[in-house]
Amino acid sequence: MRIFDPHIHMTSRTTDDYERMYAAGVRAVVEPAFWLGQPRTSPASFADYFDGLLGWEPYRAAQFGIVHHCTIALNPKEANDPRLRGVLDLLPRYLAKDRVVAVGEVGYDEISPAEDEALTRQLALAAEQGLPVLVHTPHRDKAAGTRRTIDVVRESGLPPERVLIDHLNEMTVGMVADSGCWMGFSVYPDTKMDVDRMVTILKDHGLDRVLVNSAADWGRSDPLKTRAVGDAMLAAGFSEADVDTVLWANPVAFYGQSGRLDLSGVAAQATEATITAAAVAAGGDYAGNTVLRGSPA
Repeated sequence: MRIFDPHIHMTSRTTDDYERMYAAGVRAVVEPAFWLGQPRTSPASFADYFDGLLGWEPYRAAQFGIVHHCTIALNPKEANDPRLRGVLDLLPRYLAKDRVVAVGEVGYDEISPAEDEALTRQLALAAEQGLPVLVHTPHRDKAAGTRRTIDVVRESGLPPERVLIDHLNEMTVGMVADSGCWMGFSVYPDTKMDVDRMVTILKDHGLDRVLVNSAADWGRSDPLKTRAVGDAMLAAGFSEADVDTVLWANPVAFYGQSGRLDLSGVAAQATEATITAAAVAAGGDYAGNTVLRGSPA
């Protein structure tokens, strides 16, 4: 089983997670720019963060056989902080980078006027850069936020097939399916979506335009939930081809619209049985740093 996790925050995870993910079949990830938990106070802190998503994290992922791309944006929660409006002026420079495959996460948290403005501006940037968009739907008032998202996307003139609306559930999947946008589902241990409900949604709505992700971050989450969904699909009677569609072909199709998705190294990596300390050591360093601590026994 090959897996492409289309939404996971690996900056928040450990090298142990990378090893476990590789063993489970994960060969590619997209890491969206998001809120770090601790509020940031200036655009400069975003610049450092974006640099890490484009530099250190792809290096770190590669040491464990996983190809890393990212999306760049001012996230909806921090869009409400007037100190951070300058982040929007930084974005064109970062959105031009090769490993950036979408604008995101954008969308709504409080469904505020400031979030409206940030979303509208970033949809326009996506159109200018020829990039798809990853949209975060709010944890509160999710149905209202999803409806508002669909309206703003429609008003922007951006083709719906270039928009992924994420964190969906049974209440919101139908309206997004009808909109023509891609449907994203974050499978969590306790909240958002669980494995069994995800399989039911796939039975009811089909596999077209569906992306399944772990959205694993600094909170209670699990980077192996994509594999759990694949196993549950097989147990429920879906074919191996169906699983490959949801966990590999669909993410490739969506992010491939950027023209920047580079999976050329995946085939060679997939032939390795394990990622060993020797393989990590062979990967060199990044800016004088490596993921190694000491020498292998």
